[in-house]
Amino acid sequence: MDERIQPELFIVGAGPGDPELITVKGYKLLQCAAVVLYDNLANRDLLSITSDGCEKIYVGKQPYGDYTPQETIHELIREKAFEKGRVIRLKGGDPFIFGRGYEEILFAQQQGIKAHYVPGITSMQAAGLEGIPLTHRALSESIWALTGTKKDGTLSNDLRLAMQSNATVVIYMGMKKLVEISACYVEAGNGDMPAAIIQHASLPHKKFAKGKVKDLIKISESNHLTHPAIIIIGWVVDVEGLI
Repeated sequence: MDERIQPELFIVGAGPGDPELITVKGYKLLQCAAVVLYDNLANRDLLSITSDGCEKIYVGKQPYGDYTPQETIHELIREKAFEKGRVIRLKGGDPFIFGRGYEEILFAQQQGIKAHYVPGITSMQAAGLEGIPLTHRALSESIWALTGTKKDGTLSNDLRLAMQSNATVVIYMGMKKLVEISACYVEAGNGDMPAAIIQHASLPHKKFAKGKVKDLIKISESNHLTHPAIIIIGWVVDVEGLI
């Protein structure tokens, strides 16, 4: 390795989709990146911020489809950091919220690579763009964010716990679990709870629909909603009609 090269990794949150929602720090880091490893949810317009000599490598993971193995991503981090220096791992949303960013930080550190975390705006915050506040002092005192699909493919047990509170429930990666999610609420007598689905949040081609949690399948099918999307359940979804 050239002794003048200082291997370094920055795990950077790209935000929910709109390229203007990246942080100033993330923007500046992209300007001086030697290599950018970017995923499927990072807006590719952000790659235009990089210099002409920056190497850009797609390491995306299509929801329920083709993906770059995590081991391959780790190897690229190691190889490119020692070969070229500053590597930016550009991840959609926030890298530490269901993004495996911390796994990549740990891997880099184990290889003797300095590693840094740069937060991003997570997709659930884009709910505000659709007039849905995640909290409201009259309706919801907290937020419960969970994954719809655990590592073993099952729905998180935390959903039933979250339903026992008045928290706003935000479900990532849950579009294949709509039947199960609805059933949980119906069984608990909460089928009429307001719910919304937002696909491609913050982007010009975004889709948004809302109704009752018992009708999540109908909502998704009638509005042609699919992944990537977030599901929001709680009284804040109908905040205008309740306050």
